[in-house]
Amino acid sequence: MIESLTILAGALPYLLKGSVVTIGVVFGAMSLGLLFGIALAVGQVYGAIWLKRLIGLYVWFFRGVPLLVLLFLFYFGLFSLLNINLTAFTVAVIVLGLISAAYQSQIFRGAIVSLPDGQLKAARALGMSDATAIVLIILPQALRLAIPAWSNEYSIVLKDSAVAYALGVTEIMARAHFVASRTYQHLPLYFTAGVIFLILTYAGTKALRLLEERVHIPGYSQ
Repeated sequence: MIESLTILAGALPYLLKGSVVTIGVVFGAMSLGLLFGIALAVGQVYGAIWLKRLIGLYVWFFRGVPLLVLLFLFYFGLFSLLNINLTAFTVAVIVLGLISAAYQSQIFRGAIVSLPDGQLKAARALGMSDATAIVLIILPQALRLAIPAWSNEYSIVLKDSAVAYALGVTEIMARAHFVASRTYQHLPLYFTAGVIFLILTYAGTKALRLLEERVHIPGYSQ
């Protein structure tokens, strides 16, 4: 017991440095997913039939193929074939971001279609173009409505980021595995890694909850 605590105390700073890498992966993936997700959602709701089908194919692919397969497909396959040299960290952000975009697009699509239909018609009546109305009227409301589901997506991306260690990304799980394989203290190290993930999950969801309360409009049911 004393030996385990000693090893754990020595490894904790090393694991916490990995949490910085994990946060970087999650932040990059969520940001990429947000940008692409909004564009995909708008295309699905307001785009032409061919665009809706193309986006549907994208969503179907990235929601259906396992994360580990996509990581290997992009890192060892696609980027290697195209002779593009990217770090494992960058590839992890890209792949997680593309997957998150597929899920976030459905979150934002649901938020958009939940808004009253008359808003876009009213904007047109005032002389606004569809693009202006979507950017200035529809999306601000949809993004506010999407915060609860978006916090759930944050938790999923955070947990999925642990798989990035398969590419050699030195995040929390990779560092815990590295120390455990040399000290044979698997239980305390993996337990500590789990606790760190729980803390990051709580901190992120709490921050998004505060954001949801901040942008909430009293008396507005949407």
